[in-house]
Amino acid sequence: MSDIADNKLLALAIGRRKKAVAIVQVHRLENNQKSEILINNTIADVFLQFNSAYLSTLQTSLELLNLTNNYKIIVKTSGGGLSGQTGAITLGLARALCKIDPNYRSVLKVAGLLTRDPRSVERKKYGLKKARKASQYSKR
Repeated sequence: MSDIADNKLLALAIGRRKKAVAIVQVHRLENNQKSEILINNTIADVFLQFNSAYLSTLQTSLELLNLTNNYKIIVKTSGGGLSGQTGAITLGLARALCKIDPNYRSVLKVAGLLTRDPRSVERKKYGLKKARKASQYSKR
């Protein structure tokens, strides 16, 4: 981690959702850099397939705090699908922003961005087709 030695890294946090895990790094902008979000070394728009719902949920914590153009955000994510990864990134970003300034916590907490969503896929049970789906009952 050469970024830590250069003091560009402001905060690092982990977010989880379903089976997805996201490691979020928030970096200070340098002189000629512009603000951007990189997910697995890809621009966020391309990684999230230009899905406006995913992109807007990604930006919610930054928009609430009026920080949309203040940081460079680098994310490493794995597991799950795009929906779970987006939720994991959102949680990780909110946690990282709280590490930067503890005063942000109250705003993010009220918006529900610091709460980990515990819902995940229910396991398949023996004798059933899915977690709860059974074959059709026949009386005769």
